[in-house]
Amino acid sequence: MSDTLLSSHLAQARELYERFRSDIETPQNVGKLVSIDITTGNYAVGDDNSFAALRSLRARNPQADIVTLRIGYNAVYALGGVLERTTL
Repeated sequence: MSDTLLSSHLAQARELYERFRSDIETPQNVGKLVSIDITTGNYAVGDDNSFAALRSLRARNPQADIVTLRIGYNAVYALGGVLERTTL
């Protein structure tokens, strides 16, 4: 996948996330993962290590273009750095 396509998918996912942010960015969900099907706008929230949200969306649509974000943070994982908390 090209960098341009990845950037486009991420931009679409962030736009969709902003639409339902108030529904999912709750204290009990902060730190969990949200997977977003950028074609349909469907999303699922799941635990960190299981990727259950991703599997749930993939089961509904095996061909889905899915982006996964960490709720309330600037990245899903940090390599050699720290995750920065965003504000609710």
